[in-house]
Amino acid sequence: MHTSTVALRPAGSELDFDGELTLLLPDLRRRARFLTGSTSMAEDLIQDAVERALRFRSSFVPGSNLRAWMMRILSNTFISNRRRQSIERRVLEQAAHDPNGWTNGAPTGIKLGLMRALERELDRLPPRIGVTLRLVDLEESSYREAAEELDVPVGTIMSRLHRGRTRLAASLREKLAEGPLGGEAALPTALSA
Repeated sequence: MHTSTVALRPAGSELDFDGELTLLLPDLRRRARFLTGSTSMAEDLIQDAVERALRFRSSFVPGSNLRAWMMRILSNTFISNRRRQSIERRVLEQAAHDPNGWTNGAPTGIKLGLMRALERELDRLPPRIGVTLRLVDLEESSYREAAEELDVPVGTIMSRLHRGRTRLAASLREKLAEGPLGGEAALPTALSA
């Protein structure tokens, strides 16, 4: 068991963030291979985790344990990827049995119109609420991942989601009732509840 602790050195020292991160790659590879059971899948997982770490490097506290921070990112990325794969598999299985599903021809005007309307209405929401909805509902991030990415408590994420979904549903309901999408009959059951 490897228990090295890599603490980020101050700027201008021998190794910077990128250098310290490079030193962790062998540990990350071992952990990723353990999680995925495959060398190629492990490399993809490492790439995703390192990309996320570089994107959010400003949230790393210099002098703290970079190895622990990276292992947490690696684990969270693995969990998110597994969750996404599971959801995709379920959606594909359901679509194969859905007589109105996408596998049975071109999408209908209602579906395309709903997606355009959804995008427009998401853009009209306050930015913090819109970003939160996109992260959790469209990108399928967990509440905790969204909270970390936006640097807010999980409760704030839940509150923003509730407000955003409520506003979005009301707004879409109005637009669909008055628009060319076929009125109230075209509303999905989730929005008309």
